[in-house]
Amino acid sequence: MNAPAAERKTILLANPRGFCAGVERAIRIVEEALQRFGAPIYVRHEIVHNRFVVDGLRAQGAIFVDELRDVPNGATVIFSAHGVPACVREEAARRALRVFDATCPLVSKVHKEVIRLHAQGFHIIMIGHRGHPEVEGTMGQVPAGITLVEAAEDVARLQTAPATPLAFVTQTTLSVDDAADIIAALRQRFPDIRGPHKDDICYATQSRQDAVKALAAECDAIYVVGSINSSNSKRLREVACRAGVPAWLIDSAEDIRPSDLAALPAARRIGITAGASAPEVLVAAVIDRLRTLGFDAVTQQDGKTENITFHLPKELHA
Repeated sequence: MNAPAAERKTILLANPRGFCAGVERAIRIVEEALQRFGAPIYVRHEIVHNRFVVDGLRAQGAIFVDELRDVPNGATVIFSAHGVPACVREEAARRALRVFDATCPLVSKVHKEVIRLHAQGFHIIMIGHRGHPEVEGTMGQVPAGITLVEAAEDVARLQTAPATPLAFVTQTTLSVDDAADIIAALRQRFPDIRGPHKDDICYATQSRQDAVKALAAECDAIYVVGSINSSNSKRLREVACRAGVPAWLIDSAEDIRPSDLAALPAARRIGITAGASAPEVLVAAVIDRLRTLGFDAVTQQDGKTENITFHLPKELHA
């Protein structure tokens, strides 16, 4: 006999969640290259930040390397979805490597903006997280004249030449709220600073964070499916916590600890979302695991329908 609706433990799925168009394109580029040219195919850095995806491609013959020096002459190399500095492209060209660029087109848009602003004489403020490959790739588009800012309090410490015009760009996977705080601080200190014509934070980052905010209003706790090195996944957990809801970032269903839920005895509604690089098969496994813990009803948020697609490089078209 089913429990009364008021007592029933339910799972609410965020919508949208999981793969975005840039991630789908990047993974397909590796798969198509393996099919066309055979293993091994070299990939500079993780193609996307998800352990399950990377392990799956590695099993098919992809070899993930930190730098191009680890790629043999004459090999095929793929640049990750996060983008690469200009010097990496130049090295690949010098060595005549066959290159397929899986950089997300929305990241490439920021690269082009940085190059254009630099050519126009602007000093560029890059809003992002130090050490993230997207930030390294974006800042590496120009030889100088770009400064990283990670938090609003960094703005007061910025040293800029009085006569140099300023502009800013952002990492595409930032917390929307954190980015807004930093931009507000920049505009307050530098009223004439130029921003992008359209927000650099990508549609998938924005929509997934919006979905988590809505989820937090209805749930007692939230699981975010995503790897620890995934910036957008970490931001989803932060959004949930900022809304006052306990949230855990998990790579897979195996990371669910019953003790976490036992500490929330009144919890009746558990939310699940997934970072933009986390496949739906991992979400399905989390649902199955939560069902064994008594959460037997599953519903999905109303949310935005995403119909954006990005084309593969013409050399890999079917």
